[in-house]
Amino acid sequence: MHLSRRTLLSLLPAVAVPAAGQPPASAAPLTTSTNAATTNTAPPNAAGASDHAALLRNTIAVFAGTTESNARPEVAPKLAAIESTARARLTAMDDAGPGELFKGVPLGANDANLTRSFQYLYEIALATRTPGRAASDLRGNGTVERRVVDALAHLHDTYHGDQSKGYYGNWFNWEIGMSTHLSRILVLLRDELAAHRPDFPAACVASMDAYLRNGKDGDVDLDSRFHTGANLADITTNRILQGAVLGDDARIGKAVTDQLTVFATIDPYDLRHGVTDGFYADGSFIQHASVAYTGSYGKGLLTRVVQTVKILDGTAHAPGHDLTETVRRWVTDGFAPVIFEGWMMEIVKGRGVSRTTTGYADVATVVEAVVDLSSYVTDADSLMAYVKFVRDTAKSPPDPAAFVSPVSIARYADILASPVLAKDLTPAAHHVAFNAMDRTVHRRPGYAFALARSSERVSKYEYMSGENLMPWFHGDGAHYLYLSGEDQTQAYGVDHYTTVSPYRLAGVTAPVEARGTVPELYGGLWYDNPSRGFTSSSESQNTYVYFPRATNAFSGGARLGAYGAAGLVLADDVPYTAQQAGTLPDDFVAYASARATKSWFLLDDEIVVLAAGVGDPAGRAVTTTLDTRIAAPSATVALTGALRDGSPWSGTGTAPLAWLRYADTTRNTVIGYVFLSGPPPTASLDTVTRSRRVVRQSNPDTQVTKQVFSLSIDQAPGAPPTATAYALVPHATARRLASYARGPVTVLTNTPRAQAVRHAHLGLVAANTFTPGTHSVERLTIDGPASALLRRTPDGTTALAVSDPTTRRRTITLTLHGRTLRPVSADEGVHVRPVPGGTRIEITTHQAYGRSFTATLRR
Repeated sequence: MHLSRRTLLSLLPAVAVPAAGQPPASAAPLTTSTNAATTNTAPPNAAGASDHAALLRNTIAVFAGTTESNARPEVAPKLAAIESTARARLTAMDDAGPGELFKGVPLGANDANLTRSFQYLYEIALATRTPGRAASDLRGNGTVERRVVDALAHLHDTYHGDQSKGYYGNWFNWEIGMSTHLSRILVLLRDELAAHRPDFPAACVASMDAYLRNGKDGDVDLDSRFHTGANLADITTNRILQGAVLGDDARIGKAVTDQLTVFATIDPYDLRHGVTDGFYADGSFIQHASVAYTGSYGKGLLTRVVQTVKILDGTAHAPGHDLTETVRRWVTDGFAPVIFEGWMMEIVKGRGVSRTTTGYADVATVVEAVVDLSSYVTDADSLMAYVKFVRDTAKSPPDPAAFVSPVSIARYADILASPVLAKDLTPAAHHVAFNAMDRTVHRRPGYAFALARSSERVSKYEYMSGENLMPWFHGDGAHYLYLSGEDQTQAYGVDHYTTVSPYRLAGVTAPVEARGTVPELYGGLWYDNPSRGFTSSSESQNTYVYFPRATNAFSGGARLGAYGAAGLVLADDVPYTAQQAGTLPDDFVAYASARATKSWFLLDDEIVVLAAGVGDPAGRAVTTTLDTRIAAPSATVALTGALRDGSPWSGTGTAPLAWLRYADTTRNTVIGYVFLSGPPPTASLDTVTRSRRVVRQSNPDTQVTKQVFSLSIDQAPGAPPTATAYALVPHATARRLASYARGPVTVLTNTPRAQAVRHAHLGLVAANTFTPGTHSVERLTIDGPASALLRRTPDGTTALAVSDPTTRRRTITLTLHGRTLRPVSADEGVHVRPVPGGTRIEITTHQAYGRSFTATLRR
């Protein structure tokens, strides 16, 4: 189910009332199916004191657990972690120096430290309200609670409550970070505050309201670019808790209504409040207006929304069954395809790729949300099976002690003990075209291939806050080939970005030049020029520094069942074109891109890649990296292959190869490369040592040493544009690679106008056309830019899929030459008619946003 913003907003008065007919998560019995949600018939104004009390109980249960959940042995490590953290914070309070509330966290000019101080107080307060089996002198300790309240008052009165002194640094800390910790403390210590500082919660809420940017009377401004997607979910959840503490029904109701807008599927042709952040019909998730972000902000949104469902459970404000089913679709269509054997793919993590705690840890957050969500949907079995699947296949399974909620840990243990069989939510053979965020995921038994593109709609990369310091080519066709059974931390993650040159990421065509990071160029974490509109959180900073978009329209591709095509035309980014137009300050630094037209045809045993028009208008040398992989310094890596004349070849260097086989015998990693046409490639294998700080300033100064394998085609300065075609073949034997000399893959055309291949065994022709005019590919004629797959079977059936990768076209017309075909089935908008010498298919692609249209035809 997809709800447009228009539909959802029209339903808001209705959907704010129904409540899921489930017991609270803390008491939900584990069953292999969940009863359908019922409707709470209480009128909207019937919330009152009972609802406020329920909200407070539910919130404490979410974060501190219940007597029942915390009696479980599986929850003991979490309780121990809560207590040990609180004791460490109390010790830091005892040892604090001048200008500090906690030792080593100086206050007064650092908003991150102020946020951290609120966090530490929350962690102490949490321990005082966490029930458990073991005795603890923190639990219910009035002295400790009063100490937290006094410290909270000090932070508020000295640093947070005076808006003339506040709001420096990162807006997120003032509008979301501090408010999240503070709101939870107000819930946890409500009784202590009522007894000793009854007016303090209202004063804190007034201060939090004052910091909400552009908000009228501290309310959420849905037109603000800061109050969208995951950020909006955070803000509104905080306001729900504030309303419960103050007994303010209006605040709770408005916060719930505002949060419900994040459930709506983004319609790019009917934006509400100009918001492009959220989930799209194809499963894409965007945050910051143009960043592919499922694996970071997306999981934050999922977590917060599911927590809110639990907090509102049993009240008149609880969301209805339809909305929890919408969240279920986020999991199945948005998250599961980008999680491979418990690893969150790099293509959807933005600047988060540079963090040391990424990959498997990202998925633990998703698993907790799925565990909780399974209590609220009609078909819990598939979600429970997925939880088991992730646990069974991940090299680093989710650690339940890292879950936020003790209640979730208890339910997770029950799911693992249930008779439900482990099963992925995504088929082993599957293709997903996330065209709304310029991402492609292709899966087969044994591997997953992930591709990152960019366009005038989607950012080339994300840099911010000293994270992801060298991101320049992340959206220029960078790919990641994940192999089953591997520990992905040994192949990708922070160590991959640390040791692999940012100019030689797999799949990338880049000019040979040295680029400067933002701190190197400007001496700070952003380009600071307020008189020209560049401040830390300005729109200009976003547009030209943090996450610039490309300027090309063509980026996308078609999907036909489990097969797919994707295409990309490399172009300069927005900062460079603006600099060339003279609209940026003279000291602003921007870089020109290389040029290439690229296609990826994603099949069963191979991924076929075509590149044409590869070069540089400025005459720089250019490197096209076909693949890059890392291995342990002690690993045994063998490079073997054959030349085009059939003679054997091994080692490194440049040679006219027919095929090459990379084998890391230590990890049993094997990938084959078949060279279908183009210049001789160069294979290299180097030992590289770098600090993790080269990609993120706050990473520990840990030296990482890896063997780095790179396969590239290098063009000299001023060389004319070239074309190349090759195939990636996961798990290939030498015999299999040698067999490609006899097929089954044939390159039909490879120019900047059109690229196409035929796979004889599959009966498949796949093509991308990039320019206006008529393009002929075998017996297929395509007008203008398009992506198409055509598959014929021996029984006379022809299956067709077409998309508009530019998102600009109203119609696309194709002609199949030969015997006339009649439609067996066709998507709405696909029109089939006979013409002399063949069959004409016209597809209405207007406002389809890159979606594939399919038809099945028969003689």
